[in-house]
Amino acid sequence: MTTAYTVYKTGEKLQDSATGKPSTPFDHGSGHVDPVAALNPGLVYDLTVDDYLGFLCALNYSASEINTLAKRKFQCDAGKQYSVTDLNYPSFAVLFESSGSVVKHTRTLTNVGPAGTYKASVTSDMASVKISVEPQVLSFKENEKKSFTVTFSSSGSPQQRVNAFGRVEWSDGKHVVGTPISINWG
Repeated sequence: MTTAYTVYKTGEKLQDSATGKPSTPFDHGSGHVDPVAALNPGLVYDLTVDDYLGFLCALNYSASEINTLAKRKFQCDAGKQYSVTDLNYPSFAVLFESSGSVVKHTRTLTNVGPAGTYKASVTSDMASVKISVEPQVLSFKENEKKSFTVTFSSSGSPQQRVNAFGRVEWSDGKHVVGTPISINWG
């Protein structure tokens, strides 16, 4: 997912083959798979089975439902507050409840390559949404994990219901680790 591309080498966006118009993450997901880049991704969003089980807790699955899916005993921790946004998944789904809303998502990247420094860049097709990444630079040792937070700030809401899209990319000059963003207003 993270090594897929959404822009051709010519600079042209991926096209929706049905309409001939530029495609969105709803059409192409993370983008076109680049199998060569996938062999050496640089950074990954590491997930464990327990991360997915915590996600099911956030969705209010019962212990019985989770045990059926997991094929093992698992109990959601009653003392823990679960959120679907806690899943360390390589995408961001943002729902603004009102104009002026702020939404934050934190993710953790794991370096699976040599030590390196990665810089974040953000692209978005919605001017009324400010997207910032903190920290903007992550320096990794081999196999090191580092977290970052993306803040989405809405300065207004569209006149009609629309979906907006963007992308966070981390690059060390050799690797590009992309994460799609989908934005909607409730």
